Amino acid sequence: MKTRISRTLLVALSFLFVSVISCKKETAETKSENEEVGKLSIDFEKYELENGLQVVLHQDKSDPIVSVAIQYGVGSNREKTGRTGFAHLFEHMLFQESENVPQDQFFKKIQDVGGTLNGGTWQDGTIYYEVVPKNAMETVMWLESDRMGFLINTVTESAFNNQQEVVQNEKRQRVDNNPYGHTSWVIDKNIFPEGHPYNWQVIGELVDLQNATVEDVKEFYDKYYGPNNATLVLAGDFETADAKAMIEKYFGEIKKRQPVEKLKVQNVTLSGTKRFMHEDNFATTAQLNMVWPTVEQYTDDAYALDFLGELLSEGKKAPLYKVLVKEKELTSDTNAWNRSMEIAGKFRVNVTANEGKSLADIEAGVFEAFKKFEEEGITDTDIERIKAGLETQFYNGISSVLGKSFQLAQYNVFAGDPGFITQDIENIKAVTKEDVLRVYNKYIKGKPYVITSFVPKGKVDLAANDSEKAAVVEEEIKENVENAVAETKEEIEKTPSAFDRSVAPKEGESPKLNIPSSWNTTLANGMKVYGMEQNELPLVNFSLVISGGHLLDSFDKVGVANLMTDIMMEGTATKTPEQLEEEIELLGASINMYTTREAIIISGNTLARNLDKTINLVEEILLEPRWDEEEFARIKTKTINGIKRSAANPNVVARNVYNKVLYGDKHMFAYPTSGTVTSVESITIDDLKQFYTNNFSPSVSKFQIVGDLNKDKAIASLKNLESKWASKEVTIPEYEIVNNRDKASLYFVDIPNAKQSVINIGYLSMARTDEDYFPATVMNYKLGGSFSGNVNLILREEKGYTYGARSGFSGSKIPGTFTASSSVRTNTTFESVKIFKDEIEKYKSGISEEDLTFTKNALIKSNARKFETQFALLGILQEMGRYDLPADYIAKEESIIEGMTLEQHKALANKYLDESKMAYLVIGDAATQFEQFKNAGFDEVVMLDKDANEVKLSDVKM
Repeated sequence: MKTRISRTLLVALSFLFVSVISCKKETAETKSENEEVGKLSIDFEKYELENGLQVVLHQDKSDPIVSVAIQYGVGSNREKTGRTGFAHLFEHMLFQESENVPQDQFFKKIQDVGGTLNGGTWQDGTIYYEVVPKNAMETVMWLESDRMGFLINTVTESAFNNQQEVVQNEKRQRVDNNPYGHTSWVIDKNIFPEGHPYNWQVIGELVDLQNATVEDVKEFYDKYYGPNNATLVLAGDFETADAKAMIEKYFGEIKKRQPVEKLKVQNVTLSGTKRFMHEDNFATTAQLNMVWPTVEQYTDDAYALDFLGELLSEGKKAPLYKVLVKEKELTSDTNAWNRSMEIAGKFRVNVTANEGKSLADIEAGVFEAFKKFEEEGITDTDIERIKAGLETQFYNGISSVLGKSFQLAQYNVFAGDPGFITQDIENIKAVTKEDVLRVYNKYIKGKPYVITSFVPKGKVDLAANDSEKAAVVEEEIKENVENAVAETKEEIEKTPSAFDRSVAPKEGESPKLNIPSSWNTTLANGMKVYGMEQNELPLVNFSLVISGGHLLDSFDKVGVANLMTDIMMEGTATKTPEQLEEEIELLGASINMYTTREAIIISGNTLARNLDKTINLVEEILLEPRWDEEEFARIKTKTINGIKRSAANPNVVARNVYNKVLYGDKHMFAYPTSGTVTSVESITIDDLKQFYTNNFSPSVSKFQIVGDLNKDKAIASLKNLESKWASKEVTIPEYEIVNNRDKASLYFVDIPNAKQSVINIGYLSMARTDEDYFPATVMNYKLGGSFSGNVNLILREEKGYTYGARSGFSGSKIPGTFTASSSVRTNTTFESVKIFKDEIEKYKSGISEEDLTFTKNALIKSNARKFETQFALLGILQEMGRYDLPADYIAKEESIIEGMTLEQHKALANKYLDESKMAYLVIGDAATQFEQFKNAGFDEVVMLDKDANEVKLSDVKM
């Protein structure tokens, strides 16, 4: 079941709502399993401090790490008109400084102990989290308590102004510079009435962000950031008595603040359908959204609506797929989902049209699909098919201490009980086909809706009928004028405390590196197998890596390898696409196949008890392809449409042009794995069959497996594949790498009216197998390898030009690149490129002993977090297999870090960072930005098109 949840910053929160589990149709064989399933829970202890802070403890000593998550009962739903985006802006402020933690030290101090941290804001809440080695638990308590109770006196105009700029850049990056980026704004403005807490976006309006004041910050902090409006979850390897004492010491003295009333449910209805259209600067094909108001979370109707979304759109049997994709060929993909939140909900159908297709036709097709849904009905198998995958999803969601922290925090805040998971499971298990039909009739059938048509510029005729123009406000590109605010040097008034909070707690002894044991063997057919046993959860994860991938494409048929992995998942010789899909789902498994530059990979995630059946399906997919002509035609259309859409995405354009500039047109890496429109149009199914015959062999394949099984069981599961898959010789092409750059070249690609410029700077560098590769990644860490890297601290934290800046080496068996990159506010493009260039040059002069120590601590101590999940362990096995690394390669890398000296660091920087020979690529608005670069000291300044071909300046509208 898809529960699509928008989040800011916090990718990890995708697990936040994973709280469901399977209930298969009971037979004598499955009854005992289901009895056990129903008992699943997360052990915890909950208590409350005198100041109202609710604390949840969960012990998990499987790894020497702890997670701390603090969720505050404040999201954008607590804002008011004219001050939108404030909850998210305030989240940023809490990473700045507090009375006892200096500016920019929150990130640095957590990284220095080997941890990771972040935060996220959504409509209903804000959460901050850290994962650190267990010896640094007190450091986290110190930091989190300081910003909860000892922050507000440090908020200055200059710091506030900086984060206003950062958040505005985040909006430009996520919304203004993306195709269909304004869709949610149009929907929410029109489905929720003025003044409703969901009427505005979490990111807020630019004008509101610009108008926010320090006084607003203080008022917001005092009202919502008290301990009595927060839940603290500690999960991991700790002793309960020690943890309680620590929490009491650091949080107990923080004063309770004004009470925060729980928001009342505010479900909405529409009196009539509302129809809107917007000409999108970045869209190349039209997109339709139809949205109905629904109901708040944790209600019977909300659970049934989740099922409805899945049944309408997911899979070959879904009516939206049947009508819009197969019958009418209006799109290559359909989506429908329910999103029930704290006080209201909405159900959304989303369809991106095939090129040139009318959204009026798609709207009509949606209603045809609804009619088909009514006529065909729902079977018991349909319901059980959805439930079958939920057990696996549940285990994946609790595979890390962070995942468990999120779940416990959410249940406590919204359900009032961290143990609500048990009831949540029962609610999922209780959904019937009758429930699904009931909510369809109650909320969707014949009910008013909001419909949005986002169409390419000049293609108004593609919009749904009778659509009025949406009131989207596009930001105007202006000359960069720094909003300078004088730094104040006033002494900060300290809030009284029972102990000296300015003294950071001492770390205990760091956990020793403990690399899990692994094994490897070679099967009779030549396939090498790598494995690890990890029995914390009844799951198995595996991958089959077939070397070659995109490298095996031919220049006139680029994209064959990519199409291969799509067509091979569309049925087998004895199973239709629908049958294959259903068999995988009924196992509660997932099987994915995808193409990379150097490999084709089949990956799987399944319950341990279903491993043999899952591997049997993998074997069938691999050895008995169906070669379905109808599906091939659909896949080609979908791929071509995707390529055309991506041509309007500045980030995709940047990646493609950058690779072409660096690798040259005689290397396969110069071309996208997906191919080009021309190359994909020329590909036939016979090309795929030939690729399969020539290049699929165990002789170039490696299998990795991690989970609740031993070596014998793992090898036994591959016996059929070993005997049936015969080996043959496969030759993988070797392309000459020509790194003949001898000058600093500025390349500019015009994206008219772009609200941000995408910057990529770099050149070809080393292969992953080069002896200097890993040392060079260590060397780069303080330049741009983390949030505390120099380029990010300057461009984001000091200047406020960007949401993030970074640098790093990427390489495989084939030499990769050194790249520094960012997306910056359009009117800071020139300054940002100059800062990158200057900082790279300056870095070669050497770093301080303090910075080197920080680098060593961050990289070495973070190894405690490397072995927690099956996904992480699978990644380690893949590295071992791909590069023939020894089982203790992480220990060897740790020795390299530990032994690095300032002299070695400086030598590596001077050897591998030469800004005078790099390519400087800018994707942005040429009319306002290009002229500045003409006399900026570059050896050449070249205008390119989106395919990296040089264009005449006279052909560009300036």
